[in-house]
Amino acid sequence: MSPSLPLSLFITLWFLSASANGYLKLPLLHKTPLPSPAHTLLSDIHRLKTRHGFVNSPVVSGAPSGSGQYFVQLRLGSPPQPLLLVADTGSDLLWVTCSACRHNCSSFHSPGSTFLARHSSSFSPHHCFDSACSLVPHPIPNPCNRTRLHSPCRYQYSYSDGSMSSGFFSKDKATLNTSSDREDKLEKLSFGCGFQISGPSVSGPSFNGAHGVMGLGRGAISFASQLGRRFGNKFSYCLRDYTLSPPPTSYLIIGDEQNTISSNLKMSFTPLLTNPLSPTFYYIEIKSVKINSAKLRIDPSVWSVDELGNGGTIVDSGTTLTFVPEAAYVKIVTAIKRRVKLPSPGKLTPGFDLCFNVTRVARPKLPMLSLELSGGSVLKPPPRNYFIDTEEGIKCLAVQPAGKEMGISVIGNLMQQGFLFEFDRDRSRLGFSRRGCAFA
Repeated sequence: MSPSLPLSLFITLWFLSASANGYLKLPLLHKTPLPSPAHTLLSDIHRLKTRHGFVNSPVVSGAPSGSGQYFVQLRLGSPPQPLLLVADTGSDLLWVTCSACRHNCSSFHSPGSTFLARHSSSFSPHHCFDSACSLVPHPIPNPCNRTRLHSPCRYQYSYSDGSMSSGFFSKDKATLNTSSDREDKLEKLSFGCGFQISGPSVSGPSFNGAHGVMGLGRGAISFASQLGRRFGNKFSYCLRDYTLSPPPTSYLIIGDEQNTISSNLKMSFTPLLTNPLSPTFYYIEIKSVKINSAKLRIDPSVWSVDELGNGGTIVDSGTTLTFVPEAAYVKIVTAIKRRVKLPSPGKLTPGFDLCFNVTRVARPKLPMLSLELSGGSVLKPPPRNYFIDTEEGIKCLAVQPAGKEMGISVIGNLMQQGFLFEFDRDRSRLGFSRRGCAFA
């Protein structure tokens, strides 16, 4: 799960897969509205405290229901039941809200609001002694009867803010639509069938409209990992500029893209690092930060992972704002203030420290921020990726300090817009290109 921000952002992703080329492709679209800036900031902080032919399958945003998260539509079961799941690179488990209802279910659940496990002829829980059961966290106590044929694998996926999904770790058939109007099926997709869902991260305002989470992290149980075995071990996405009208299409591609879009681009690469204490996340290393051409005097150690596994920087499609260490944040804010000659708003914008009144400025000139990464690559997004319109005539810096309670820095999805990002898990590298979205 991955709360988002005060943007007019509506997203529809489409899964594309091709057996010949081995990849999945998902278009994204945009619409309004999204939560308030203050709500978005709190949602992002809650989420960051968490640890733990072609095939077309739609992905939509929760914007119409007040959520800024990216939703992917997955059809699960036999016959297929459509469900909207939060697409999250910051978690591993794919889980859906489940019901054991068998008869007159419409009296208890609105259509498409939950997965009706007993209505699927291909549904079955993993047995508690299946090897797959060892891949998920379990409740305590964890009842498991080795002599019973139907002793299900129980999971309990908890978050640091107290949110939780628990139920049976299961398998079922998933149906994907192909671009040639045929269907492709994944016979045994493993997922959490959640009967108990609680807490703000999985049931609060930022989760409105979702029926579960599609984890895309590095773990073996993530959707990307499960499909990666079939379509290749890499995925990429392109998030288009949400301010354009009409909204352009963006993409998420899962699988091997050899001889496809990204292979024809001049991409920059930086190593993907690992943190044994947080194996889900996609870590990169920031070497330095520049505002315009001036390199800021930030101690490089602030970007490092310490011996306790705290710190470091992850790239996360599920978090909208960008978070940096307090020491770096102060330097960035000071440098921007020094270079921007615009008035401050008449009132404070909750959740944002640095805002400018641009009411009488047609094209406000804002400084360029660039991140030098390990491997010699430089991520240089345009100002619209880190300044957002919190209200008419007010632009605020969409970079926030990562406090000690967060313990990690994040490159959020707003900072990533307009780039094609490629997560090559076999080569442990992240590729990116400003030209990628034009070709995706």
